[in-house]
Amino acid sequence: MLKLEIVTPEKRVLDADVDMVTVPTASGEAGILPEHAPLVSALKPGIMSYVVKGSSEKLAVSGGFVEVNSNKVAVLADAAEKAGDIDAAEARRALDAAEKELAEAASSSVEETEAIRNQIEAASARVTLASGR
Repeated sequence: MLKLEIVTPEKRVLDADVDMVTVPTASGEAGILPEHAPLVSALKPGIMSYVVKGSSEKLAVSGGFVEVNSNKVAVLADAAEKAGDIDAAEARRALDAAEKELAEAASSSVEETEAIRNQIEAASARVTLASGR
């Protein structure tokens, strides 16, 4: 068993014993099982999942950090939302606005558009989760 704690600046989202956790890190998805090696990584916007007694649960996260140590997984996220907490129409509007902003910044460098691309990834994760895909 792993102790999973998910915290945002506003609240404690989850504090539970889980079988497995998958998080979107800056270097790709990381699957975490009991006895995982210590790890500290930046989170990228995306969908994280965890398994409790054979049932998979998902959350949309946008940025932050994950720390794994001694069968404890601490996720410090800028935002973390369950599907039922997401307004699908608002998420779609945010995605459309971010995509339009990126298109308007087409001549900008990759570095200059990084924040916009992160907004797109976060909004896309929210849309995906809210639509049940």
